[in-house]
Amino acid sequence: MNKNTFHILVVDDDNRIRELVKEYLEENNFLITTAKDSFDAKKKLEIIKFDLIVLDIMMPGQSGLSLTKEIKKDNSMPIILLTAKGEAVNRIEGLEIGADDYLGKPFEPKELLLRIKNILNKTKKTPLPNEVYIGNALVNLKKLSIKLNEKVIKINPQERKILEKMLESPGKVFSREEIGKIINISKERTIDVMITRLRQKIEISPKNPKYLQTIRGSGYVLWIK
Repeated sequence: MNKNTFHILVVDDDNRIRELVKEYLEENNFLITTAKDSFDAKKKLEIIKFDLIVLDIMMPGQSGLSLTKEIKKDNSMPIILLTAKGEAVNRIEGLEIGADDYLGKPFEPKELLLRIKNILNKTKKTPLPNEVYIGNALVNLKKLSIKLNEKVIKINPQERKILEKMLESPGKVFSREEIGKIINISKERTIDVMITRLRQKIEISPKNPKYLQTIRGSGYVLWIK
């Protein structure tokens, strides 16, 4: 992990804990910003994009649980809750409203570090390169084009969105509903037509597809081998 690769927001009303966590995580090559309460945290969230939040539950003003619920309404940023010993009910509620993990106080900084690394390893994906091969087809996501058998064919922005999501999860079956959400289309027939057109641009033999396949009753899957 390179220095300052990940930016973490530490929110706790206890100054001693904030500084302890900040110092330890900075020693382990994280960029750290701190906040003393939920109000302070929200001001910083408005101007900074963080990779993860370490958030105390029990704080004056808005609680950590309430802030977690607010953040998770429209943001998938990972949150680790800090809970006082014996607060099992709060821990369960935190997980129910979207928190990714929790750690009881008092805690060892090393355990927090391991939990942070574990979550970031699961949630952070390597960005797709601009050019990707799907079999013999060279897909250029930046130029919105596919080159197959020396012929270059254009793709539209919706086709690009579908390909991006499928390339991020090769082998995953995408239902029509999932694909519809990606491109903001609800009509299944329209989705089927778009997949057919993509298949014609990717496959050497579109009627006998090797890479963009239909899984009967489930949806579509992309193989890139």
